[in-house]
Amino acid sequence: MTLSYVPGDTLAHRLDPRSKLCFQVAFAAAAYAYTTPRGLAALTVVAAGALIVAGGGPRSLWSYRFAFPFLLVAPLVAGGTLGDPWFRIDRAVETTLASYRVLLVLAVAAAYVRSTPVRDSRAALQRTVPGRFGVMAGVGVSLVFRFLPLLTRDLTSAREAIAARGGEQVAVHVRMRLVATAGINRAFERADRLGVALSARCFAWNPTLPRLAFGRFDGLVLAISAGLVVVAIV
Repeated sequence: MTLSYVPGDTLAHRLDPRSKLCFQVAFAAAAYAYTTPRGLAALTVVAAGALIVAGGGPRSLWSYRFAFPFLLVAPLVAGGTLGDPWFRIDRAVETTLASYRVLLVLAVAAAYVRSTPVRDSRAALQRTVPGRFGVMAGVGVSLVFRFLPLLTRDLTSAREAIAARGGEQVAVHVRMRLVATAGINRAFERADRLGVALSARCFAWNPTLPRLAFGRFDGLVLAISAGLVVVAIV
């Protein structure tokens, strides 16, 4: 499962992307303000609700599997010491809560990506951030959302090709170098083709973007976002 938009008719799909972006920012602020067991327990319910409303579930987080090893190892590294007592539980617990906080933020982000077309995300940024900077931000987000799944697929294909040629018998660092080299080469090839395609299609800074409009449920989402911001500040 890759990190990409999934067509659907859920409540999250019908929301305006601007309200969903506000909710993401507010949720992250609350998560960083209340990185406590009780606070994270409450935010877990909110994050799970966001995924369910977007038609997703625990499998949606598999797109972020590259971050899982770091989140799991971080508490062990933070708790370890070079001398007595060799391992500090308080540091490990603090880092565990921080890692879980990151996981919740990723869950909300997965709900957004799953329920928001790329063009809508670009339109939301360009109409929220004024000037050329907003246009550049919209184009950048659009390209990232469109090509990140492709680059991930390229790395997976390279790894499978190496394994099919007996790569499992090669040292790990050699396999990592081969996969990384293949991924970088494919990324540059895609970037070259993208540049040619944009020139051939007369890329413009002011394209016709989809119409955005707040609905009746967007007010509820914005109210929840405002509540999360207030909780984070207070």
